[in-house]
Amino acid sequence: MKWYEDINLHTLSLHTSSTIVFDLQLFAAEDEGRTEEPTEKKLREAREKGQVAKTEELPQALVVIFAMITIVVFCGFIFETIIRMMHYYLTSFSRFQLTERSLFHEAIATGIESFKILLPIFAATVIAALLGNIAQVGFQISTHPLKFDLSKIKFDPATMARKIFFSRQVAMNLFKSIFKVVVIGFVCYLVISNDFDELIKTPDISVGLAFQNISIIALKIIIWSTVCLLILSIPDYIFQKREYIESLKMTKQELKEEWKETVGDPHVRARLQEMQRELIMRNMIREVPKADVVVTNPTHFAIAMRYEPEAMYAPMVIAKGVDAMALRIRQIALDNNILVIENRPLAQELYKRVEIGDIIPEDLFYAVSLIYAEVYKKRNYKAAI
Repeated sequence: MKWYEDINLHTLSLHTSSTIVFDLQLFAAEDEGRTEEPTEKKLREAREKGQVAKTEELPQALVVIFAMITIVVFCGFIFETIIRMMHYYLTSFSRFQLTERSLFHEAIATGIESFKILLPIFAATVIAALLGNIAQVGFQISTHPLKFDLSKIKFDPATMARKIFFSRQVAMNLFKSIFKVVVIGFVCYLVISNDFDELIKTPDISVGLAFQNISIIALKIIIWSTVCLLILSIPDYIFQKREYIESLKMTKQELKEEWKETVGDPHVRARLQEMQRELIMRNMIREVPKADVVVTNPTHFAIAMRYEPEAMYAPMVIAKGVDAMALRIRQIALDNNILVIENRPLAQELYKRVEIGDIIPEDLFYAVSLIYAEVYKKRNYKAAI
């Protein structure tokens, strides 16, 4: 077998004589040829479909924090409600008549009391989950992920195995799970070992004090575990952002198709630009007979100017051209008895710096005034004749 047929097979040598062979193609990108960065349109469409880059660790950490804060704030109310319910059922159990009606009544009453206890915690966790997601992706509502699309269901064992066992997303999720188990277990060990003496004393103290000590230890474990989740959310968000961009990368053909949809077919756009240039040229040629003077290079450039003292504070360029268009402007000027003056530096500056319909810049006022002085001199001479 030739060497280039095995280029994607890498071997990992162990200290023993055996080797383990990995096929790195299993870790390759799912969509070959997607090398171009996603466009703004692609990102916007993905967002509208509910596809965004986010980490689940941040909402989880916020949910735990908000839930614990709520429990601490409402602990008195929760404790009193639980004690009242326990006292009621323990002292009244002997008087209960176990009928269908009484059981239904007690179930409703217990449900209402439980709802009162859990409502603040549920509300806090919902708010925390919303804040955790809005902080990452903003406020975006999309029902697209709920739609059932049969076209996306394809039974391909190789692709399914690659997604399940050899994708970067699976590897990251496995790492996060191991990280949570190891780190949270280590946090529990540190907290419990630090407060081990307090735990040993619980059989010798009152139930209330023992419950208080255990609650404090549990709160420490939860707080430090939440801090670990927040730390984990930073690299996870970076990874999710990278995977999100990778999943939206486009092929060169997709870029061309999107460009056609957004801007239009290049051939059609070129034709429209050509038609616009023709329209501008026709309008410009119609304006040449209204010019006061045409400044030339003498043959390469031609610039037609007009000045109306009542409407303009300086002369305006109404037509300009180079080569063939310059000759055409000169010919129209001669046919309409418009003065043609050769001034190479001025013609070049006007052509480069002044667009059609613009007033000449101030630094060219003096040079243009000399041109108009000659124009007025010719007009006065013709009027005298």
